Amino acid sequence: MDNILFRFLLCLIFPPLAVIDKGCGVMIVVFILTLMGWLPGTVVALCVCISDRKRT
Repeated sequence: MDNILFRFLLCLIFPPLAVIDKGCGVMIVVFILTLMGWLPGTVVALCVCISDRKRT
């Protein structure tokens, strides 16, 4: 439970760090979207974290 909360906080604070273990491609996309604006990077990071959570 703590890991999930920590991951969601990372998605809100610095999205690329939250998806660093998902692969280089995902991290680069989230990083570029975060550079374009905080909200797009955060939305994609949250979507990646939520979809990963549903698989486990």
